[in-house]
Amino acid sequence: MAPATNQYQPDYAVPPGWVLQERLEVNGLSHAEFARRCGRSAKLISEIIAGKAPIEPETALQFEKVLGVDASIWLGIESSFQLHRARAQEESVASKYTTWVKAFPMRDLVEFGALSKPESEADALAKLLAFFQVASVDAWQHKYGNLRVAYRHSSKFKSAETALVAWLRLGEWSAEKQPCAEYSESRFKESLKKIRALTRFPIEEALPRARDLCNSAGVALALVKPLPKTAVSGAAWWRSTNHAVIGLSARHKTDDHLWFSMFHEAAHLLLHSKKQVFVDELEGDGASVETEANEWAANMLVPSTHWKKFVASQLRSEAAVRQFAEEQGIAPGIVVGMLQHGKHLPWTHLNGLKRRLNWAPTQAA
Repeated sequence: MAPATNQYQPDYAVPPGWVLQERLEVNGLSHAEFARRCGRSAKLISEIIAGKAPIEPETALQFEKVLGVDASIWLGIESSFQLHRARAQEESVASKYTTWVKAFPMRDLVEFGALSKPESEADALAKLLAFFQVASVDAWQHKYGNLRVAYRHSSKFKSAETALVAWLRLGEWSAEKQPCAEYSESRFKESLKKIRALTRFPIEEALPRARDLCNSAGVALALVKPLPKTAVSGAAWWRSTNHAVIGLSARHKTDDHLWFSMFHEAAHLLLHSKKQVFVDELEGDGASVETEANEWAANMLVPSTHWKKFVASQLRSEAAVRQFAEEQGIAPGIVVGMLQHGKHLPWTHLNGLKRRLNWAPTQAA
C-alpha cells in the first residue's frame, strides 16, 4: 500500500538537451549538420537542445546511429528528466492542499503501517493519495465524495468525515489481504451460526476463526482500531457483487459490543442494499434499516421467544445469567449487554461477565 521506499530519487535531473549539446561539441557537429545526418529538421534539434521538445523513440534510434550512444540511454535521460519535472510540479502545488492533508490522522496511519512517515508536505500528499489509490485530490473527491452519499448513519453522527473515510479505507486494505471465496448467502448464514458458538471463547481466539468462516463465504472481516475523531462501532459494505466487508472497531473492547456489532453488520449484508455503505455508531439512528439490523442480530444471538421468557422471569443474578447463556450456547457477556441495552439491568451490574479484548489493536488486523 505504501509507496516503495529506499529508491534513488535525486533532487536534480540533467536535461537531455544539455547532454546532446555536449556530444555535438565533442564530435564537432553543428546543429544543422547533425540534423541532416539524422534526417530531421534543424528546428527540431534546436528545440530538443532548448528543452522545448522531447526525445521520442524514433529520434533516440537516429541519435544512436549518428553519435554511437545507445537509444535506451537517450530515452532514459529523457524519462528521468520528465519524471523530475513532474515531481517538481507536484511539490509546487502541494501547498494548496496542506489543510486537506492535515484533516487526516496521518500519524495514526503511519502507526498502522498504511504509509511511511512523510518527509515533506509534497511527500505527505503523495503518500495519502497512494493510500487511497487515487492520483489527485480531485479524484479523491470524485470517489469518496460519491461514497458519502451512500453512507447510512445517524443524523447525529459524531465522526469526522475524513477520519471516517480513512477508517473505512483501512478496513478495505485489510479486506484486500484476506483470501475470500465468492460470496454465498447460504454459506454466510451457516458461518454466522458457527460464529455464534465461538462467542463463548476468548475474543483473541474467536476472532481469527470467525474471520476464516466469513472468508469462506465471501465476506472479509476486518478489525480496525478506531481513529481519532471517529465514534464508529462497525460498518458493512460491498467491494463488488461477489465480495463484502464487515469492519469492526472494537472501540469498547468488550465481547457483548463486539459480537452484537458484527451480527448487526451481517444483517445489513443479508437484508439491505448492496449500493450503500452502512456505518454504525453505538446508539444507532432509529431508521428502519437500523431497527431491522438490531432485531435480526438480537434474534440471531438469542431467539426472541427465549429472550422474552427470560426477561419476564426477572432473574438477574450472575448464576441465572450464566445458566441462560449456557442454555443458549453464547457468551454470558452478550446476555448482560442485551439486558443493559434493554434497560432490564443497570449499566453498572454484572460487567465482570463480559470478556475484554486484551490486546490493543494498533493496526488493521
